[in-house]
Amino acid sequence: MSTTSHDADHWTGLAEPDAVIVGAGPVGLLIANQLGAQGLSVLVLEQLPELIDYPRGVGMDDECLRAIQAVGLVDGVLPHTTPNQWMRFVTGKGRCFASIEPRTDEFGWPRRNAFIQPLVDRVLADGLSRYPGVSLELGTRLDSFTQDNEGVTLKVVDRTGTTQTIRTRYMVAADGGKSAIRKALDIPFEGTTDSNRWIVIDVANDPVASPNAYMHCDPARPYVSIALPHGIRRFEFMLFAGEAPGDVVPPEMLRQMLAKVVADPDNIDLIRARIYTHNARLAKHFRKGRVLLAGDAAHIMPVWQGQGYNSGVRDAANLGWKLALVLKGIAGDELLDTYEEERREHARAMIDLSQTAGRIFSPTNPIVVGLRDAITWLLNYIPPVKRYFLEMRFKPMPRYKSGALFYGHGFDAASPVGRMFIQPMVETADRRVVRLDDIIGNGFALIAWGIDPSRWLSPATRRTLDRLGARIISVVPSVQLQHEHARYNDVTVVGDRDGRLKEWFGRNADPVILVRPDRFVGAACKPQSIDDGVVALTRAMSCHVEAIA
Repeated sequence: MSTTSHDADHWTGLAEPDAVIVGAGPVGLLIANQLGAQGLSVLVLEQLPELIDYPRGVGMDDECLRAIQAVGLVDGVLPHTTPNQWMRFVTGKGRCFASIEPRTDEFGWPRRNAFIQPLVDRVLADGLSRYPGVSLELGTRLDSFTQDNEGVTLKVVDRTGTTQTIRTRYMVAADGGKSAIRKALDIPFEGTTDSNRWIVIDVANDPVASPNAYMHCDPARPYVSIALPHGIRRFEFMLFAGEAPGDVVPPEMLRQMLAKVVADPDNIDLIRARIYTHNARLAKHFRKGRVLLAGDAAHIMPVWQGQGYNSGVRDAANLGWKLALVLKGIAGDELLDTYEEERREHARAMIDLSQTAGRIFSPTNPIVVGLRDAITWLLNYIPPVKRYFLEMRFKPMPRYKSGALFYGHGFDAASPVGRMFIQPMVETADRRVVRLDDIIGNGFALIAWGIDPSRWLSPATRRTLDRLGARIISVVPSVQLQHEHARYNDVTVVGDRDGRLKEWFGRNADPVILVRPDRFVGAACKPQSIDDGVVALTRAMSCHVEAIA
């Protein structure tokens, strides 16, 4: 990885990379890792001289960890997380009226995790050093760009003030909620900005030292207290009209806020304090020509469910593999249209969820507060409702109804197609126990229950799967692993250790599935229809026949 140093006096980046990513936040860094793993050349531009070193996002979900696992960096990230963090909503009188305590791990990781974003971003940035074709240029800003039918031409200014011209095939705008690229493309950023302002305070050497996250719904002043890894604590307090004018936090107000939550507000190790507003906005389009928006450049949402960071990572997981197929000439440019088709609807759903949570959390009208407290008190005595919150069933899971997938006879609500595949622990032939994705790798997979799927592959289908880099996997009960018939040519056989895969396949009519690199089921079929399923999915992905023949 090439990283511009403080005393750099010349350009070290790539002049004609396959892709340019503007913004070295988690979204840009994750996409760069995905493309680098595919042998593509990538230039990442970041206008700041260093990666941001203060806490920002604080909540990471299971889908996010799975995406980081896919690029081989999860082991470096885990030490900066607190798994299974609960979120508790507390009334002004101290009664917990809703507790979110998900204990499921269907995707291989805890559903809620606290984390330290700067440390995780650093792991993603350091991961780029694995790829000689990937360059990260800090202190380098995009000055202007133009695009045509063949690519994008960028004018960039490095930290020495020197202007460079770069030519690339595609550009990804991961440059944040104030995205200059989105504005230059004249893409509307539709939505609202909350009139309320909040002060966020991060402190080291946690003076509270209790785990989990607490949403204190105190009508006198709603506030949040969140335990983070490495002894960091985040507080957030609502500001009222006229407080902290000019977005500057007066020292006495900072002390007053901290006095609500700690015994000695003068004895804290302050990391930072700043004021922000909650925005709920969604770009009208995620793509214009050869420029694609991702992360906050495409959508921003209130913090109440901690989904801003995670939604950006979902963008990266969806876009990275598609852009790689297009850049490698395997798929046509049309595949990139499915990025917006699949991601925009779910981003809107997460915005709606975050806004709803905020309305529940932060009312200050005594009548509204009393009504909320009474209703939630009653609902806690209804077991299905309590489970609904405990297990996070309210969280909209991505479900793609169209895009880079094949349903066969139109959208089918009962089909596994368009849903994320589970990730249980599996057993290998040499008795190792690993997560399923560690077997799949970072590409496609053809997965079947209890059979040798290669029996039904034509030579043409086999070539197609090879060109896509797909791994062929057969799942059997672990007790069958040592039987000689559990050894198939060019097929990886894994043992269903806990019966979770047997249960999953037993619920679905089609026992053979094609899993995309983002772990979503792209197609499902019967064994004797594998050829048809592969062909249908490659067509849905706009794959070039000549490239995979």
